[in-house]
Amino acid sequence: MVSSEQRTELASFLRTRRSQLSPADVGLPRTARRKTAGLRREEVAQLAGVGVTWYTWLEQGRDINVSTQVLDSLAQTFRLTTAEKIHLYLLAGQPSPAHPVPPSEYVSPFLHRFLEEIGRNNPAYITGRRWDVLAWNRAACQVLADFDTMPVEERNIVRLLFTNEEYRRRSRDWEAVARRVLAQLRVSSGLYRNDPQLRALIADLQQRSSEFARWWPRHDVQERREGRKEFFHPHVGSLVFDHDTFQIEDAPGLKMVVYLPADEETARKLTQLAMSESSFTH
Repeated sequence: MVSSEQRTELASFLRTRRSQLSPADVGLPRTARRKTAGLRREEVAQLAGVGVTWYTWLEQGRDINVSTQVLDSLAQTFRLTTAEKIHLYLLAGQPSPAHPVPPSEYVSPFLHRFLEEIGRNNPAYITGRRWDVLAWNRAACQVLADFDTMPVEERNIVRLLFTNEEYRRRSRDWEAVARRVLAQLRVSSGLYRNDPQLRALIADLQQRSSEFARWWPRHDVQERREGRKEFFHPHVGSLVFDHDTFQIEDAPGLKMVVYLPADEETARKLTQLAMSESSFTH
């Protein structure tokens, strides 16, 4: 059963994707005058092999059934990534890798030990389905945030990124990082759309952060992936890391994020931090 909220979000998602494609992107000839940004509905319907009226109803959020065949065709028309296609299926109420909301989130003693055994130069933490930080090591406290003393309700990567000024200052190229995390949160919101606490987090961030409120309606979708990130630490300056995210196999909602020093200078500074008493201060 597709809820009215899902239909509305599906309609918005399709409109944003249509507006981001040009005729040239899909092999259509360019015309001199176009009132519509991106593709016209008629063009999408033609490319996807569906009726114009039916597709118009879909973008209007009407209560109509959408088959997996049509979703596949739309995904191909819009050049959707794997993450975006999964999100499309979820919004349309079709089978996808959606996960039930577990009653609790549990980090095993082995994983706690593993985080510490990674070493003092490798910040690492484990997040749950709502991006709450559930476990971390000492290096994460020294580089990212003092999770040891932070109130539980603030111990959330997305909340910190959009509402904590110190955490924001530590992230070099904050906007690029924030946009990427928001697009990854969109995946979580689709997988766990029946989680009231996740929905409350999104609603709260829309109220507390003007950037979040402005970017969330864009429906950007992105999987969590490896990359490079630079932080600024108030005591040792620039720290550059390579990072990746790992799925905890027996707990679909849990993910481990690990940072490795990208150069010898960062490794040296981390050793210096580990030997001192300095840490994140609100």
